[in-house]
Amino acid sequence: MRSLIIHMPSSGKRAANVAQLLERLPNAEVAEAVNGREVVATNAQELRQGDMHRPHYPFPLSPGEVGCFLSHRRCWQRIVDAGWDYGMIVEDDLSLEPEQWRDTLALISAHADAESFIRLPAKRREAPREVIAEEGQSKLFLPKVIGLQTVAQVVGRKAAKRLLTATEVLDRPVDTFLQMHWIHGQRIQTILPNGVSELTQELGGSTIQKRKSSNKISREFKRSLYRAQVSSRPQKA
Repeated sequence: MRSLIIHMPSSGKRAANVAQLLERLPNAEVAEAVNGREVVATNAQELRQGDMHRPHYPFPLSPGEVGCFLSHRRCWQRIVDAGWDYGMIVEDDLSLEPEQWRDTLALISAHADAESFIRLPAKRREAPREVIAEEGQSKLFLPKVIGLQTVAQVVGRKAAKRLLTATEVLDRPVDTFLQMHWIHGQRIQTILPNGVSELTQELGGSTIQKRKSSNKISREFKRSLYRAQVSSRPQKA
């Protein structure tokens, strides 16, 4: 298996962690992150305002979210172009607990293939629809509702092709799009527990700019409504 670490060279506080990941991840290399500000400023990517798919996404894409999405697309394209059966894609604030991580790698080795998309989330927020395999305490399962965040995942070549085709135009963040299995048609699995955590705050905070809102109550209502609509469409075994 090959590994891709999404990293913006200008993020100096994350360089030391990237160096550790290059040593700890299988056959790892750095994938330079896309600068979303430049993309938005030059209209280099077709964007929509959350209205391509139902449910409609109630917030505009920030430049940081555009850059994050395009960075993942760049990695999907790398997997396709290189002809790998599958590859691991991680973000540069990833941290690993060695013992649990060994069980995770064993599950990936035994079950990943070109059709796979396996999430390795830092937060345990997904409930199983179907447990597929176990290794130690770790379980590979099909979640009812696909979780958010993209700190680490394993993406197969055929899955990458499928997702690239479905994301030529962007209208919402990458993690919220990946939840929409009824749109992209990709079966998404999860491994938990997995030994994965995030060092976001320790490394200077998120590289995706937080939105400022003058009406927090309205924003939280829209967020809750959107998540309820997503949850009403669980994956099926």
